[in-house]
Amino acid sequence: MRSISVLRPLLLPILLLAGTAPVSAKPLSDAEAEKLEASVDALSPKLSTIAHDVWNYAEIGFKETKSSAELQKALHDAGFHVEPGISGIPTAFLASSGSGGPVIALLAEFDALPGLSQAAIPEQKSLGAIAGHACGHNLLGAASVTAAIALKQWLDQNHIKGTIRLYGSPAEEGGFSKVYFVRDGLLKDVDAVLSWHPGDANTASQAQLLSVISGKFRFKGIASHAAVAPERGRSALDAVEIHDVSVNFMRQHVPEGTRIHYVITDGGDQPNIVPAHAESFYYVRNYDPAITQDVWDRVQKAAQGAALATGTSVSVEVVGGSYGDLPNDTLGRIVYANLKRVGGFSYTPQEAAYAATIAATLPAQRVKSSPEEVAPYEQGHKVPASSDVGDISWTVPTSSLGTATWISGTSPHTWQAASASGTSIGVKGAIVAAKTLALTGAELFLSPDALAAAKAELTQRQGSDFIYRPLLGDRKPPLDYTDKK
Repeated sequence: MRSISVLRPLLLPILLLAGTAPVSAKPLSDAEAEKLEASVDALSPKLSTIAHDVWNYAEIGFKETKSSAELQKALHDAGFHVEPGISGIPTAFLASSGSGGPVIALLAEFDALPGLSQAAIPEQKSLGAIAGHACGHNLLGAASVTAAIALKQWLDQNHIKGTIRLYGSPAEEGGFSKVYFVRDGLLKDVDAVLSWHPGDANTASQAQLLSVISGKFRFKGIASHAAVAPERGRSALDAVEIHDVSVNFMRQHVPEGTRIHYVITDGGDQPNIVPAHAESFYYVRNYDPAITQDVWDRVQKAAQGAALATGTSVSVEVVGGSYGDLPNDTLGRIVYANLKRVGGFSYTPQEAAYAATIAATLPAQRVKSSPEEVAPYEQGHKVPASSDVGDISWTVPTSSLGTATWISGTSPHTWQAASASGTSIGVKGAIVAAKTLALTGAELFLSPDALAAAKAELTQRQGSDFIYRPLLGDRKPPLDYTDKK
């Protein structure tokens, strides 16, 4: 694990670059930019179809067979070479087109969240499925694929040397597929990565995210009749509960900004049997990955104590882990200029009525904005969320982008987000993202100085003693992490 000294670039994201003038990309002419945006508009019916299909599939992490296949087909039909099953993950894929020149990469996610099935209407109503797209990954994958196809067409039409890649990244919601891509060296020759995510506002601000380690604690005890001979039993459920109580008392004594959350995924079979098996699933987060690792170690020791106290045994499976996003101001400013060029969008009367009904279900104190607005640019602020894009951003210059696919004030992982992700509002926001990504990618292909500056910024932020070590260690992809054991 890295020492704290290696994290100094994170703690001082702006001061290190003080006095350094931003390097801009070579802007496209108005005619070139308009033509590229028109290409995205021409592809937008296909974007909408893919987004709605994937929304309806609503497949959970590492089970996204239909979603992955549809994205791969769209890219194959557009002339990309598609390699499925990368990093030993059946639903992961790598699509590429072009040769020589810079290598610019896009990321596509397409997994849904368990337990959040929702109809595309402005009231809470489950469709009865096991999952729902409450983080908008149906839109994320569709827009990234669209931007990749538009960039391929632009490269081909203008005879520009360069390679466009798209990494099909399953199971972002807990499977951490991108970490395996980084660990396996699949991005080592990439010059820049352009990422985006659905949200409730149009923003190109480059934020620092939380690092995270997740894992499952499986306790084993001894079954017995809970009334006739309870003294012969050793309750695995008791161990889970004692572990949870121990961690809850720990919360006062962890560094500021630490997040610890859990669910009990197995509590035994029925009350008249002393549970011989029980399981809990934990996440630990902090902006500093060294702190995340330290707190995770303490959570593991608490589990050992709970097992000792109850006469049970415990095993721990580290499911995943990722660094927090490392902002790149050089790329961020280029993305921001293109987002400003594209602009937002307006609601139809029907969409406005839908939005007003959704808004009435949201907290009154929420931050309100219009989908027509583009938020002012910020760099280096902290956002209390995690993404496996983080590991990519520590090894390749990476930008982030958010667009207003949801109603202003909507939080991710809610029924409101799942609903909007299945509507025309979600698609309009995805089109804004696709255009911004395509324009930014085209400019970077023409701007070796900007790519060099983005790389230099990454190196400076990493620090001289940085060595990449994945937080999930050397484990294989947890293809069954959503299964009950």
